[in-house]
Amino acid sequence: MEKAYNPQAIEQETYKKWESNDYFSPKGGATDNSDSYCIMIPPPNVTGSLHMGHAFQHTIMDSLTRYHRMKGDNTLWQPGSDHAGIATQMVVERLLDQEGKSRHDLGREAFIDKVWEWKEHSGGTISQQMRRMGDSCDWSREAFTMDEDLSSAVLETFVQLYDEGLIYRGDRLVNWDPKLLTAVSDLEVESHEENGHLWHMRYPLSDGSGHVIIATTRPETMLGDSAVAVHPEDERYKDLIGKTIDLPLTGRQIPIIADDYVEKDFGSGCVKITPAHDFNDYEMGQRHDLEMINILTPTAHINDNAPEAYRGLDRYEARKKIIEDFEALGLMEKIEPHKLKVPRGDRSGVVIEPYLTPQWYVKIAPLAEPALKAVKDGDIKFVPENWSNTYYHWMENIQDWCISRQLWWGHQIPAWYDNSGKVYVGRNEEEVREKYDLGDIELRRDEDVLDTWFSSALWPFATLGWPEKTPELETFLPTSVLVTGFDIIFFWVARMIMMGLKFTGKIPFKEIYITGLIRDEQGQKMSKSKGNVLDPIDIIDGIDIESLVAKRTTGMMNPKAAEKIAKRTRKQFPDGIEAYGTDAMRFTFCAMASTSRDINFDLNRVEGYRNFCNKIWNAARYVLMNTEDQDTGLHNDAMEFSLADRWIKSELQKTIVEFEKAIDTYRFDLAANALYEFTWNTYCDWYLELSKPVLYSDEYSEEAKRGTRHTLVTVLESLMRLLHPFMPFITEEIWQKVAPLAGTDSAERPSIMLQDFPQVDESLIDNNAEADIEWLKKVIVGVRNIRGEMNIAPGKPLDVMFRNGSESDKDRLEANKTFLSKLAKLDSIQWLEAGESAPMSATALAGDMEILIPMAGLIDVEQELARLDKEAEKLEKDLQRISGKLNNPNFTDKAPEAVVEKERGKLAEVESTIKKIEEQRAQLKAL
Repeated sequence: MEKAYNPQAIEQETYKKWESNDYFSPKGGATDNSDSYCIMIPPPNVTGSLHMGHAFQHTIMDSLTRYHRMKGDNTLWQPGSDHAGIATQMVVERLLDQEGKSRHDLGREAFIDKVWEWKEHSGGTISQQMRRMGDSCDWSREAFTMDEDLSSAVLETFVQLYDEGLIYRGDRLVNWDPKLLTAVSDLEVESHEENGHLWHMRYPLSDGSGHVIIATTRPETMLGDSAVAVHPEDERYKDLIGKTIDLPLTGRQIPIIADDYVEKDFGSGCVKITPAHDFNDYEMGQRHDLEMINILTPTAHINDNAPEAYRGLDRYEARKKIIEDFEALGLMEKIEPHKLKVPRGDRSGVVIEPYLTPQWYVKIAPLAEPALKAVKDGDIKFVPENWSNTYYHWMENIQDWCISRQLWWGHQIPAWYDNSGKVYVGRNEEEVREKYDLGDIELRRDEDVLDTWFSSALWPFATLGWPEKTPELETFLPTSVLVTGFDIIFFWVARMIMMGLKFTGKIPFKEIYITGLIRDEQGQKMSKSKGNVLDPIDIIDGIDIESLVAKRTTGMMNPKAAEKIAKRTRKQFPDGIEAYGTDAMRFTFCAMASTSRDINFDLNRVEGYRNFCNKIWNAARYVLMNTEDQDTGLHNDAMEFSLADRWIKSELQKTIVEFEKAIDTYRFDLAANALYEFTWNTYCDWYLELSKPVLYSDEYSEEAKRGTRHTLVTVLESLMRLLHPFMPFITEEIWQKVAPLAGTDSAERPSIMLQDFPQVDESLIDNNAEADIEWLKKVIVGVRNIRGEMNIAPGKPLDVMFRNGSESDKDRLEANKTFLSKLAKLDSIQWLEAGESAPMSATALAGDMEILIPMAGLIDVEQELARLDKEAEKLEKDLQRISGKLNNPNFTDKAPEAVVEKERGKLAEVESTIKKIEEQRAQLKAL
């Protein structure tokens, strides 16, 4: 093995071997469903590259896949990507714009060809990133939501739902993007608080008896008002219910109605109702059968339903004119500054309008009922369980689903119209003509495409071959677990459950593991606009600072913002980002993956786990140096196992149990901690050191040396299999070298991922060995602590005495003299019987037993006192400085609580250190 672990030297070559040998496909093929385990990847948008959130979830999915593969399950991790309608169309339109063209210049077919061309060119980015992250998915089954077979599944779903009366076309309110000219889903709308105004406007009563005052943040919508609403129990307005008002500027009269939705105590208690331009007003309009007056064009200009003076004006120009006209008529009561949530398209950036337009809808209630029952009955479980309450809330208040989008890229709706506008639905035009007996009449196909979430809702079963009854569908559905974020429980998770139950009669997955979000080290959401996005590949391979700055600022429209991000990036990463390798990044994700909690991603943690990789590598080098070309018991089972051998095997069994318990409950953080503690502290720091006295001392027999060599390689080999799901690359590399020495059959299973996961051997759990080693560790740590406190060189041999111990302590001391002498660097060991006195000594405790190290001649007392005085003087200054800060109200009252608490912690630490120094001074003076 090379002296230092270099992930860049092994990772890509290792992955190529795995993939070329087809190790990722299900071992039992499509027909072995006895122990099937399947995960469907949430298909990332084909437009971009994977971000840290993807890297986190992929690590979780791959760890589960590798673990279950090694457990002997017939394992499938299904990869693929989503065509991402709006996002992809926008990318290609921008490319055309650079050529001075629009999609309309090309026409629909040629434009779609362009999109496919772009997809083929850039669509491989995600799959290459996945390979770099070690994702062991079955690439032979890689799917795309616009593939021919998935498109057929979409057609089948649409037609069946339409024929059953569950899909219909109707005029309803949608989120409308006036720039992209399409309906968008709630997930594509970002609402942020912005500064605006609240306009208080007078609406005159038709009978001339006065006026009511309404307040609005969107004055232009008053042109489409259909009513004014008050609360039915509001004493101020009871007499007005049923009367009408003269709607200013329009020449229309509208009624005053009563509705419980109105809040009596908010504003004037009177609310303008614009059913065609507000979602809540729309619901009220339905209840009271109000007129729906759409006053906007698709581009958010005023249309012909408004008075002539405002027609053709942009919505904000109309707003300005309406305000001026109200003021001129003396109908503007007052204008107040007002903060409000403004909905903007996440891609276009323009303000979204609630807009009344004909769209296609799924009648959702009949589909929602069984989907709700599946979770309530426990057929599907959320992890953590509390997310089921969110699911219940959404499903119990669900609205019909708008599934049409005014785009060209996507699954075109399989509907045709005749010249009278009558609609016909079928899988293709030929089927439509035959189905409805239309003959040769002229038909025009609906130009809209389906919402991306429509095809995504079919993902778990369409990728397995539905609507055909394939072996894969029988074997892998329901899938085992869905790993996803809370933000798409409604948009994707719920719809997969509804569609799965409807079309297969099966749940799509048994469990839903909801992960937290990946944030930066300050807890801020990662976003391009903040300039705090990290690319997982940059963490794996490293990146220089100028390349990182360019990556974060390229394409930013605002030069000042780009400059700010560049400055912050250079300050945060003055030398760029180091190369940490895939395993260090993956282990970081696992170690931080507590159920559903957001993760503040800190590169210091990645650095720590890169050190962990180095620790594993160095441990393997030590084992190989002491076992290669040596007898490890493969051909001679005459072995004796030392206390340390018996102990480490026992600890390994406990770690396997702890790991599996954590994995089964999706506590990846606890699983990672168990692996880390065993590997670093138990195996590397203690067992490897305890092996040296056996291997290098003449006091042990050849059988004992053989037993320790056997333990070294077998425990390391098992540990590599135990670590493999989280750290696939380093474990494969080391396993290939250690497996032959451990007697592992690698002929039929030539990769670690094809090996069995370690199984617990109850016979190897040795409580006595564990207790003895714990005793030994306490003694060694006690001696080492004395060395540290008294500033005694680590390699200086010491005399040590023991007293006040039990017979058990005495027996353990006698049995472990060699281990103690070697690991604690002892010259002599003496047991003091009752009544025997000891010279002036530094002491430590191991239970009730005292550990005494005589100080005479070990240190220069005057020199040590001078050193401690100097250290105490520095600490006193720190004490005064911190105390002064904490006694200053300007600091304690104004600083964040976390900062104040940090200073209090520093103060306690300094006070504790000063106390220890005083104790050391007292001991030295006693000498």
